[in-house]
Amino acid sequence: MKILVLTNWANGLWLFRKELLKSFMDAGHIVLISVPYDENCKKLEKYCTRLIDTHLERHGINPFKDIDLFHRYYKLLQELKPDVVLTYTVKPNIYGGCAARLQRIPYICNITGLGMGIENGGIMSKILVALYRGATKDARRVFFQNERNRKFMQERGVAVKNSGLLPGSGVNLDEHPFRGYPLENEGIHILAVIRVMKDKGTSEYLEAAERIAKTHDNVHFDLVSEYEEDERAFYEPWITRLENEGILTYHGHVDYVEPYMDKCHIVVHPSYHEGMSNVLLEADACGRPILCSDIHGCIEALDGEKNGFAFEPKSTDALVAAIERILALSEKERAKMGRAGRRFIENNFDRKLIIDAYKAELDSISENSQNS
Repeated sequence: MKILVLTNWANGLWLFRKELLKSFMDAGHIVLISVPYDENCKKLEKYCTRLIDTHLERHGINPFKDIDLFHRYYKLLQELKPDVVLTYTVKPNIYGGCAARLQRIPYICNITGLGMGIENGGIMSKILVALYRGATKDARRVFFQNERNRKFMQERGVAVKNSGLLPGSGVNLDEHPFRGYPLENEGIHILAVIRVMKDKGTSEYLEAAERIAKTHDNVHFDLVSEYEEDERAFYEPWITRLENEGILTYHGHVDYVEPYMDKCHIVVHPSYHEGMSNVLLEADACGRPILCSDIHGCIEALDGEKNGFAFEPKSTDALVAAIERILALSEKERAKMGRAGRRFIENNFDRKLIIDAYKAELDSISENSQNS
């Protein structure tokens, strides 16, 4: 089977779907990946048959550029004649889905999150939902990563009869092994792995770090991230100041979060909206207690309050209260929460579940093709 994958970011595909791609290759499929070329594409070479450079603007809507993207996807499908198209992220889902639908090529969409354009409401949200409605109408399956996103879209006529639910992107339990809780005798490290931008809760995290540092001299904050370029000017001076004051360590972009998870004691995720937070799933797998926004896409990583606490999103006061609450526990209690998180992930979020779901869809498409 010839499988064409459409996505907007090579590193995201590598971080969260390389096991799926490998399973396709191991099964003897031809795997073609269409993605904007960047330095991360090198990582994907052994997980596909061919990489195709397809430029797109990840953010915003420009009618001329988006129409051009649709035409390029359409021509690509005509040229490659794939047996099935897999799409990830907003623009590949919409324009790749429309191109596949018009050419009657089986396609599977994965809505990893609704994104700011839909979440923020208004005319942009209505336009995107309408585009999604048309793009996903004939999809073999439209996978969502949390029930709230699925319900939201189905109430607006998207994927009413062809939806599926995945446990996020799952976790590779071998790549993210359980790691013993580190001793706290040299202080407690609180880690956030978030893109530096407003909607990831960056302001609340930085404000909370400043406030906690005034009352807890044994607590240090770490930030693994990269800047969203149009928000760099606002956040970079703030982060630099906190580093100079010894409150925060900014580690920048890293390919492997594991070493930072290993050294930290608590993982915080203050995002405003998520499809399913891979950071929280990986923190659970590593054995670290978590604090997260009380939103779908985050709270699915909680097993009640056995492995962490939720707090009101967009509220520094709520985040500070959650941090204070977990700091009030003993070191032994925090370590116990971490072990509970690992058990929860093992039982519910093994990445093999995602591989099995896609395999079932491909088998169904192959069977239908043979019978037609």
